[in-house]
Formats: sequence, structure tokens, C-alpha cells
Amino acid sequence: LTLAEQAGLSGTTLGIGLAIIRLASAASLPLAGIADRAGRRRTLIGMASLGLLIVAAASLSPTYWWFVALFALSRPLLTAANAVAGVSAAEHTDKHDRARAVALLAAGFGVGAGLFAIIRGLLGDDVGFRPVFALALIGVAVVAVASRWIDEPDRYHVAEARSERPIPVLGAVERRHRPRLLPVLGIGFAVAVVTGPANSFVFLYTEGILELTPTVTAALVAGAGVTGLAGLLLGRWGADTLGRRATGAAGLVGVAVAGIITYSGSAPAAAAGYLLAVLAGSVFAPAAGALHTELFPTSIRATVAGWTVLFGVLGAVTGLLCFGALADRFGRFDLAAVTVFVPAALFALLFAKLPETLGHELEETAAESSPGSGAVA
Repeated sequence: LTLAEQAGLSGTTLGIGLAIIRLASAASLPLAGIADRAGRRRTLIGMASLGLLIVAAASLSPTYWWFVALFALSRPLLTAANAVAGVSAAEHTDKHDRARAVALLAAGFGVGAGLFAIIRGLLGDDVGFRPVFALALIGVAVVAVASRWIDEPDRYHVAEARSERPIPVLGAVERRHRPRLLPVLGIGFAVAVVTGPANSFVFLYTEGILELTPTVTAALVAGAGVTGLAGLLLGRWGADTLGRRATGAAGLVGVAVAGIITYSGSAPAAAAGYLLAVLAGSVFAPAAGALHTELFPTSIRATVAGWTVLFGVLGAVTGLLCFGALADRFGRFDLAAVTVFVPAALFALLFAKLPETLGHELEETAAESSPGSGAVA
């Protein structure tokens, strides 16, 4: 049987639909940048609430393409909220707790995503996607309650009082910051090239190709919660002991290798690869998240987060389209994985272009630097 006959959709068609949703996140660049002028708190609460409401509305979609359109509309809002949350967590903490804060934030996102996947598996195929996506209304209520404990970071107030910040649009990052920005964007692009197809095709692959049941898939998601937690703890330790660069590079290479194992052709390999991919991605998150926030001043930190999201979107779209087209061309997933994931792993070398920020406060690592300077100020 061809891929289209086994899964009900061709890899190219599915890749296009998923790429549209991913590409919509590009609009999060200016949305995240708003936090550099309007503040972290208002931006985070407003965009998270509106994005979740649109997700709930997607549960009423009459067709697949209506669902794609509504979900795509929610993506930039939720992605911007995600980026601003990371910035806010970094600005609320010092050098001893920053990687831990980023890890806890990633854990929260993982718990939320895993919970919805487990609910979907337990409900079974007969229920469909509508009740699951309608649960986003619970998220709106959670945001409303949590907003009472969300404060504006003191670092933002200081930056707001002493500097004129640029309007958060494309080009707002000044030239002197670009020697650091470009490697960061390359790393974000590369990891998304892997995680885009690795995360989006994995359930199609396990259930449609390997014929695993939704219950088994739910068990894998539950197991990923354990490996994800282990990865976050390992990533936090590595970021605070071995350094942000070494730990981040190891996580990126690990994600690529695990992705290749996932699609190598057997159910045991798919399960092991999926769990290892979650582990490696969780190792990457605290190190890369801390590094990205420590390299840039408060006045542009949210805008830089938006740029990072944009290049992540471009990487995910590239990965989805290439992976889907190659899966159709070869009629198999393993060759597509090797062809796409191996080149992405080589981008780990870009970590060597960035200064190590371990043991420094934001005011030290993000100080104004001269063009081309790679040293921590």
C-alpha cells in the first residue's frame, strides 16, 4: 500500500495543512514585540486568552479546512504568549534560578499538551476532536485565575524608565546585536526542522502506518511525561554545570538522532525514539531558553523572542514540507527522516559562535556590545 492508502491522506497534503498552521505563527513576531512597549503582563494575558478562545471555536469547524483556518488564527497569539512567558520568567529570576525557571515553564507546557493528548486517547476515535478542543475554555479560566499572580518584571520597569525602546516591528533589532542574533536564529530554525515533522507526523505514523491503537499512543504520551521531566532536570543541571552552549548542542543533536530512530520502521523503535526525542528536546529547552534571554538587553528581549519564533516557524514549515514530500517520494518514513534530520543536526555547531553566559546576570551578559563582539560584557 502507498502512504496515502495507509494513512488516508498523502504526506504532501498533510504536510501542507500542517505547514499552513505552523506558518501562521510567523505573525507572532510583531505580537511578541508588543511586550517591549506595552509590558510583559498585559501582552501575555491578553494573547493567551484570545488564542485559547479561538482554539475552542475551532471545535465547531464544519470541515477540515475550516479547522485549519481557525487553528492557524490562534497560533500567532498562543506562540507570542509562549515567547513572552519565557522572557518574563527569565527576567523574574537571577543567574542561579534562570535555567530552573525556564525548565519549569517548559514542564508546564508539556503537562498541558500531554494532558490533552491523553484525554484524546482515552476518549477514543468515536468522540472526535471537538470535545477535546472545546476544553480550551478551561484554559481561558485558568489564565483568568493565574493573572492575579502575574507581575511585571522589575527589569522591564527599569528599562522602560531609562531608555526609548524601538517600535516592535521587523528590523527593530539593531545591527550591533546581530552577530549574536544570527546564530540564535539558525539554531531555532534547525531544531524546528526536526521537531516540526517529528511531532506532527508521529501519531499519523504510529496509528496509521504501524497500526498502534489510540490507547497505546496515550500510554506513550504518558511515558513521555516521565522522560520529559527527566530531560528537564538533566537540561537544567547541564545548563548550570556544563554550560548553556554544550547542553543546548547536545540536545539538538539528540533530537535529530531520536527522530531518525522513531521513523526507522518498527513499533519498538517508534516508541523508544519518541520517548528519547522528548528527553532530548527537554534537555535542549532550559539551556537554549536561558541562553537566548541572556544574550540581549531588556529593551529588545521580547522582540528577539519573536524573531526566534519566526525562524522556528520557517524551520518547522521547511521540515514538514520536505519530510512529507520525501515520504511520498520514497514511500517510507525512514529515508525521509535521515534526509531531513541529519543536516539539521549540523547546526549545533552554531553554539560555538555564541558566548557562554553561565554564571552571569542579565545586566552583564546582555550589555551593549560592539559589532562582532562575541565576549560576555
